[in-house]
Amino acid sequence: MAKRRLTGNVVSNKMTQTVVVEVERVMQHPKYLRRIRVHKRYKAHDQENAYEIGDKVIIEESKPFSKDKKWVVIEKLA
Repeated sequence: MAKRRLTGNVVSNKMTQTVVVEVERVMQHPKYLRRIRVHKRYKAHDQENAYEIGDKVIIEESKPFSKDKKWVVIEKLA
């Protein structure tokens, strides 16, 4: 089974070897049928502390690093 990959923006890098990535998706409201944007934040592993706030990155599922951290940063997008 393939690992999921998501694209999002780094919103926090205050932790060591961890960044918080906010992923945005568009969904349809169940009652009003209007398209709305939904955001979710994921903690991702960043071994070298290389990513800064505002960077657009790709994260991928991995083995759990801690209780909340189950993603790893793959690459930075231009």
